[in-house]
Amino acid sequence: MLKMVLLKTKRRFIAGATCPKCNALDSIALTLENGLETLNCVHCGFKQTQTPKQATAATRQFEQMIGVFNPSED
Repeated sequence: MLKMVLLKTKRRFIAGATCPKCNALDSIALTLENGLETLNCVHCGFKQTQTPKQATAATRQFEQMIGVFNPSED
């Protein structure tokens, strides 16, 4: 008999983030799978995928940042 194995992917919610589609506050979850970062809105289902390198390049030049979270360093 074939058994199905479900692997749970860690989701990290981003405090204070708003969904670009529905503008819901605190509904964006980040997952990292196979080298791709995926942002998901748990409210409307919006999804955006990018590599960590693209995410770093998208950081604004003069933005004040406390730090960059890297979930693979747990």
